[in-house]
Amino acid sequence: MRRMHAAVSTAVALGVALAGAGAAGAPARVRLGNEVLAEGGFKELAGKRVGLITNPSGINGDLRSTLEVLRSAPGVKLVALFGPEHGIYGDVPAGDKIESRTDARTGLPVHSLYGATRKPTPAMLAGLDAVVYDLQDTGCRSYTFISTMGLAMEACGEAGVEFIVLDRPNPLGGVRVEGPRLEDEKLRSFVSRWDVPYVYGMTCGELARMINDRGWLKQSCRLTVVPLQGWRRAMVWRDTGLPWVPASPHIPHGESPLFQVATGMVGEIGGASIGIGYTLPFQTIAAPGADPHALAARLNGYGLPGVVFRPLTYKPYYGSFKDEVVGGVQVHFTDPAGAPLTAINCYAIEALREVAGRDLLAEAVKANRKFDMFDKVNGTEATRRALQAGKPAAEIVAAWRAGEEKFQQERAAYLLY
Repeated sequence: MRRMHAAVSTAVALGVALAGAGAAGAPARVRLGNEVLAEGGFKELAGKRVGLITNPSGINGDLRSTLEVLRSAPGVKLVALFGPEHGIYGDVPAGDKIESRTDARTGLPVHSLYGATRKPTPAMLAGLDAVVYDLQDTGCRSYTFISTMGLAMEACGEAGVEFIVLDRPNPLGGVRVEGPRLEDEKLRSFVSRWDVPYVYGMTCGELARMINDRGWLKQSCRLTVVPLQGWRRAMVWRDTGLPWVPASPHIPHGESPLFQVATGMVGEIGGASIGIGYTLPFQTIAAPGADPHALAARLNGYGLPGVVFRPLTYKPYYGSFKDEVVGGVQVHFTDPAGAPLTAINCYAIEALREVAGRDLLAEAVKANRKFDMFDKVNGTEATRRALQAGKPAAEIVAAWRAGEEKFQQERAAYLLY
């Protein structure tokens, strides 16, 4: 391992101590990195020309945006904005490219990091002393904000610009580590940029420390993490006491990240509805002709802890199944912290094949649909090949264990809480 290059803020040590005190004192809610920054008088930004990577999820506990806070903060010179996928106002659909422009509301330049480039260019960083990152991710490797973060860190390292992470909770908690790692270099992409499991159990600040230190960047950066106060690793979002605003169009509430992980892989194959195009994004597993009660019985029969599958029939109003009746299940988490999220994808694919006669992968091959995105999201072809070979879901999930355990050891040096 290379020597830690990051000049992590002294606020980190303070935050760790306060977090420990908070755990004992049961605080009313977690204090976000952007709140710790403000309560400390914005000293990390004093005298610096600052760029901000954010979107509507970059808010404090009072629902005030970091953009507005920094614009009015004494001694802070906010001079540029950077927009990730979906844009700084979250108004662009998934996958759509975004143009750089001038923001009509603030008059600031908005540099798109999901358009002509996904990494800040030297011209974008010219004249900046620091880039601040305040985005709420979902704790899942395929959610593109952590790729944006790492590439921006690399660009800042190359340009000699400080990178400041305003830390935020992992909505899935900091204990859960699940799923395959990036095993095949040809599958490295914006949905699998870093060699971490599908669910990595770290805050964005912790992950930034790991990305910066392990040689994953062409050039590491001068990194400052402004920590959380009162966050404990066992917390899922509902435990933090914090409000949630949509991190992206199909992540509308604080439990959405749970569902995204549980069904997102299924959605990449096609042939089944996961509730996108209906009122329950990522919360369903359904297909035309499927018997809802039989599918629910099969999925509940696996005895997966912390989750219940309820029969459901609905008609999506847009997407692949627009105006078509689909039958299936709605996913309900009874113990969000204890449910095996990533595994649900494999069990659902197996149950659809066994109960509904719907072999999603075989249907995709017949329809000449590619598996590029499914494999990229997994970071390996092994999951798909095992499913195509008819291996039991339990066996596929068990095959992830060695990588999960190794990562638990690797990440330990970077944990702050």
